Amino acid sequence: MNKAIFLDRDGTINVDFGYVYKTQELELLPGVAEALRIFQELGYLLIVITNQSGIGRGYFTLEDAEQFNRALAQELEKHGVILNDFYTCPHAPEEHCECRKPSPFMVMEAMKKYDIDPSQSYMFGDKKSDTECGERSGVKSFRVTEEHPLIYWANQLKNNLL
Repeated sequence: MNKAIFLDRDGTINVDFGYVYKTQELELLPGVAEALRIFQELGYLLIVITNQSGIGRGYFTLEDAEQFNRALAQELEKHGVILNDFYTCPHAPEEHCECRKPSPFMVMEAMKKYDIDPSQSYMFGDKKSDTECGERSGVKSFRVTEEHPLIYWANQLKNNLL
């Protein structure tokens, strides 16, 4: 079985300007590339799990979101990081879909596709819905904050403290 790091996108990997979809707004948060490289070197798959309600609200299209995801992946490749996959919920909260975090749906789909062992995997995100999604999926979940950015958690994992 594989092990994975599940990651929220906006506010965890890149700066969240609110309804981020324009590639020119792509700005990595400090230390993110290094953190993802550490996770990758430790043998984890890197899978992005993101709610993009701006699609459901008509602010941008799924194609716009996918273009942003490709730009994000290309930017991280420059730093030696390979993102293995993206799972995107395009629905607004009022649509009551089955995939929107905190639902574990997207994480569970990724676990099936990549034969992931939840007991060896982690979820990192900046919102309660991210950690709740991880917990519902059976993976250890931690909140990314200014005090505890992704690089903090990567170093904790590297030093066997999680």
